[in-house]
Amino acid sequence: MKRSRGRRLTNCSLPSGGTLNKSSPPKASFSSSSAFSLTPSCGFPTFLGLAFWRFLAVKIEGILGKRALLGFFWGGGGADGGRWGGSAGMEGLAREGENGSSSGMRPPNPLAGAYRQCFSAPRVAAAPCKKSLVRHPSLVRTSASEVSDEVESGSEQYEAEFVPIVRSGAWSDIGFRSSMEDAYVCFDNIMHNYGLKNLGEGPNAFYGVFDGHGGKHAADFACNHLPRFIVGDEDFPGEIERVISSAFLQTDTAFTEACSINSSLASGTTALAALVIGRSLVVANAGDCRAVLCRKGKAIEMSRDHKPACVRERKRIEASGGYVDDGYLNGQLNVSRALGDWHMEGMKDGHGIGPLSAEPEVMRMKLTEEDEFLIMGCDGIWDVFLSQNAVDFARRKLQEHNDPMTCCKELVDEALKRKSGDNLAVVVVCFHTRPPPNLVVPRARVTKSISAEGLKELQSFLDGLATN
Repeated sequence: MKRSRGRRLTNCSLPSGGTLNKSSPPKASFSSSSAFSLTPSCGFPTFLGLAFWRFLAVKIEGILGKRALLGFFWGGGGADGGRWGGSAGMEGLAREGENGSSSGMRPPNPLAGAYRQCFSAPRVAAAPCKKSLVRHPSLVRTSASEVSDEVESGSEQYEAEFVPIVRSGAWSDIGFRSSMEDAYVCFDNIMHNYGLKNLGEGPNAFYGVFDGHGGKHAADFACNHLPRFIVGDEDFPGEIERVISSAFLQTDTAFTEACSINSSLASGTTALAALVIGRSLVVANAGDCRAVLCRKGKAIEMSRDHKPACVRERKRIEASGGYVDDGYLNGQLNVSRALGDWHMEGMKDGHGIGPLSAEPEVMRMKLTEEDEFLIMGCDGIWDVFLSQNAVDFARRKLQEHNDPMTCCKELVDEALKRKSGDNLAVVVVCFHTRPPPNLVVPRARVTKSISAEGLKELQSFLDGLATN
């Protein structure tokens, strides 16, 4: 006898009174009480009949277990004699027919009833099990207000912990010009330089880059007077944006008064100024100098170049009675905002109003731990450097030596190697004592595929191998 998938059948015999008959094989019948039973009518001991009941026993034992098999077949043995799985063994099935069926005309599920009988037998002591679902905290639904409150409180704490420590350096070079017209100023503590009391916690710094044209007098004048007008305003630093704009206009007016006394001073200059007050960075620009912030290796432009060809500047120029000719303001200047130039006809009236404006554009930003340094340069730097290119270059140099002055010199030298044709001046302001950290950039997943033409060539090659 072959082994079954379940237990081995040895000395297998039927209960008393039970016989097998070839003409009447075991039948499945449903009684009026919806109880299910298997009845062997008469018997003939053939191998086919034994195999059928053996297969059925193995299947039930495999699905329901040994106890369910015994209860299913022998639950009513002895008293009923010729009935396998009598009413005592099928009580669960009757209950299933009463409660589990959606229609009284449909028979119950015998397997479900036997499964229930197996676990409801008196000899199986099972304690009541109360199922509960425990969710991981990350899966618990949270209201949007709670999330926003957490983000705001976290960001406030993050910003409150960071206080920039400023370090600066500067460098300039005449380049390939015959005269030097650029100037710069670096005050890591402007209040100390002017004999004033510090303003709360954090730095009180001022930095400026000035690119003169028509002479150096305007650039030198702005370099000396612009920070003085800023700290001398009674609203400083409370209304810092209004104060710095007013200081630009005051410097412009003061220079025209100086030029009226000494006409040899007549010239003009672009102006770029940056203040670091506490955790605030304020940048004001009039002209084509540029300030770029490095935030975790990414370049963020803190100023906009004022060129006559820009759409916004062109509209302002034309509204003020000026015009743009081949990219030049009134055919004379290649910048649309600057200090000075009072001697040039049609640029400004007696009140400083005209196509050439001295009013700066101001940008303000809250510094964070990710802000590494600021680059301020004249247009001679940006003629040969893209903003991100300059940040990458300066960041690499600061990682090597962590010296902002040496970094400025290397930026100027690199601009000369790239054939910049203008005067060069640059300021680098670091916001940490440590050098910029190395950035770990995740490698992009590379996907490779074969073109349709390549697939055809491969198929042709394989077909040629098959024929050979």
